[in-house]
Amino acid sequence: MAAMETITVEQDARGVARLSLARVDKRNALSAAMMDEIHAAILQLGADPAVRVVILAAEGPVFCAGGDLGWMQRQIEADAATRAGEAGRLAQMLQALNTCPKPVIGRIHGNAFGGGVGMMAVCDVAVGATGASFGLTETRLGLIPATIGPYVVARMGEARARRVFMSARLFDAAEAVELGLLARAVAPEALDAAIEAEVVPYLATAPGAVAEAKALIRRLAPGVDEDAIAASIAALVKRWEHDEAAEGIAAFFEKRPASWVRA
Repeated sequence: MAAMETITVEQDARGVARLSLARVDKRNALSAAMMDEIHAAILQLGADPAVRVVILAAEGPVFCAGGDLGWMQRQIEADAATRAGEAGRLAQMLQALNTCPKPVIGRIHGNAFGGGVGMMAVCDVAVGATGASFGLTETRLGLIPATIGPYVVARMGEARARRVFMSARLFDAAEAVELGLLARAVAPEALDAAIEAEVVPYLATAPGAVAEAKALIRRLAPGVDEDAIAASIAALVKRWEHDEAAEGIAAFFEKRPASWVRA
C-alpha cells in the first residue's frame, strides 16, 4: 500500500487489517487528504483476498472530531463546482466504507463528532468505550449533517435520529447504544477484547459468502441509494452558501459565540 500521511494500515497473519486515523494533532478531523487516503485504503483492503476483516480505529485520545474546519471554511469561499466536488469527496469515502465487501468493525475508543459519527454509522458493528462522547454538532456551526445523513438515518431510524440530528447535543456511549450507533459500550480496558470477540467469528466463515451476505443486506434494507447520496451532496452545497455557515465557522475561529446563541 502506498505511503500515507493521515492514516496507518496494518495487517496481521490472520488477515485482520487495522485502518487507523492518524491525524492526532488535529483530533483526527477529516481533511481532504484524509478522506482520499481512507477511500483509497478501503478500496484496496476490500479487493485484497488476504484480508478477512477490517478494524476501523484511530490513534490519539479522540476517534474523530468531524470535518476539518479549515476544509469547511474553504468551501464557503469556493465556487459551486468546487463545493460540489468536495461534498462528493466525503460522500464517496463514506460509500466506499459502507460497501466494502469485508466486514468493517469500528473500534471507537474516544469522542466522535459529525463525520466521526458518520464513520461509526457505516461500520457493520461498532464497539465503543464508556466515557466517550458523541454528537452531530454541525448545526452549532450553521451547517447540517448532510453527507453523513443517509448513513446515520439508516443506522438509527428516523425516530431515533430526530433525537440528536438537529440539536447538536452531546450524548454518551450508553445512549449511542440505545440509538443503534454502537453495538456495545465497554470499559476502555475491555475494548480490545470486545473487538477481538467481534473479529474471531469471521475467521471461520467463507469470505465470499460474507461479502455476498453483506451485499444482500444492503439490497434488502431501505439503505442508501444514489438518489439519497446526491440529495445529501446538494443539501451540503446549499448550506455552505448560507450566511449562517459563514457566521458559524467565523465564530469558531474567532472563539466567540455565534450570533444565534442565547443564554
